[in-house]
This record gives sequence, C-alpha cells and structure tokens, in this order.
Amino acid sequence: MFYTNSEFIDEMVNLIKECNDIVMKIYNNPNFDVLMKEDNTPLTDADKECNQHICSFLRLKNKIFEEITGKTFGIISEENKNLDYNERKNTHYSWLIDPVDGTKEFVKRNGQFTINIGLVEGEVPVYGIVSIPVSGEIYYGIKGVGSFKREIKGNINKLRIDRNKDISLNPKIVASSSHLNEDTKKFIEQFKEHELVSVGSSIKLLYIAENKADIYPRIALTSEWDTCAAHAVVKYAGGRVFIFDKDKLCNELTDEVKYNKEDLLNPFFVCF
Repeated sequence: MFYTNSEFIDEMVNLIKECNDIVMKIYNNPNFDVLMKEDNTPLTDADKECNQHICSFLRLKNKIFEEITGKTFGIISEENKNLDYNERKNTHYSWLIDPVDGTKEFVKRNGQFTINIGLVEGEVPVYGIVSIPVSGEIYYGIKGVGSFKREIKGNINKLRIDRNKDISLNPKIVASSSHLNEDTKKFIEQFKEHELVSVGSSIKLLYIAENKADIYPRIALTSEWDTCAAHAVVKYAGGRVFIFDKDKLCNELTDEVKYNKEDLLNPFFVCF
C-alpha cells in the first residue's frame, strides 16, 4: 500500500518537522495571540498556520493518491469546516488532522501538546504520525509494518507493547488532570494499587505505545482528530483503543473506536 512506501513515510516525517518549526516559532514568541472559539476552546496562530500547511500538502498528495489507487480521499480537521456526512461517508480514505492537540497546554507553555495526522481506510486507522514539537520526538504507526519512535537525533526505535504484563496488578494509569471527572476517578479506583500519571494531549496514548503507562481511560468527550493518529501508533504497537462499557471489565471490551462517523465525537474509551 502507498502508506507503507518508504518515500511516503519520509515525506510525512519531513511534513511534520516543518509543522514543528511553524508551531515552535509561534510558541517561542511570548506575545502570541489567543482567541476563543464558539465552543469556548482556545485558538492560536499555531493552530491556523499548521493546519493550512498540512492541508495544502495533503490536497496535492490526495490528487496523486487518487490517480494511483483509484480511491477517493478526504480531509477532516479540527480547524476546517468539514463536509457533511452524506458527502464523506463513502470516502475510501480520510485524513484526520489536529494541527495542535492540547492548545490549552500550548497556552500554558508547559510543552504538553502534539501535532497529529492520521489516515483511516473506511473507519479504521491505517497510518498515523504524531510529533511533540518541544522535544522534537516523532511517533508513527503503519498497518502491516509496526510503530516507531524517531528521536531528535534521527535514531529510530520500534515500539512494541508488552502484552505479557498483567495490567490488573498495580497498573500505571495515565490521565489528564484537567479531564479527571468523577466517572474517570471511579474507573481508576477499581484498581486498589495503581500509579497515576498526568500528562496532556495525545501524549497519553503515546505513553501506552511506549510502555510508559498501562491504561488510559478517557470517560469524557474527545473528537476523532484528537485520537486518530495516536490510535494508529498504539494499534500497530500491539495495543487497542476500546469503546468504554461501564458494565464490562477491561479484558471484556471488544469494540474498537471507529472514525469518519456521522458524529465526529468519539465514544468514551479505554486504551490499553
């Protein structure tokens, strides 16, 4: 497939490096502007400029991919006015973009934000690339190939989740302090012995892929662009992002989160 091609992988790494430069130039300016969107979430020039750069690149690539594959390609982004479901439901491939996931963290200047570009075939993530601009680390997951972490110096390490670990015994649970609601606390409390780690944005999913955490419960709202790219990294490192069912234990969850749905909000989920 085109997304397993080494040239494609290199192009996407270069794209997200360019995005890092765009975002960090704004982040390092102490006087960047912050606007509030209709949903009362912040928006900066980093969100807008990074989104424009990604979408311009992907629109050109989509034309090439459509000629090569004979399939249709679409783009769904947090910062775009997205097509109605009736217009995108039959799209073969869809890009899911969050140009800055964790804009609140960006505004707080704590470094816990990411750039996310995911690709779904139908409803399933087949490729995802995520960067942490402050550290320069890049993660990507590819169906049929695996998941990898690219260090700032260029070293590439394969990611593989330890599936032999018994996560019911003293698990390390990652969650966001700003989204630690009562339902999430109740989920966590079922593990009498556990370690709780707090971090922002899609870094939480990356922690699962990198064996830095065992469980990530998200019993609060997210959108498809928030999770798609990092979901691919987790999935092809050997993990899963399951729809949360409060009546089931973790090892009984079977339905994985899907994408390009009519409602672009995700269901509540647990990643492990």
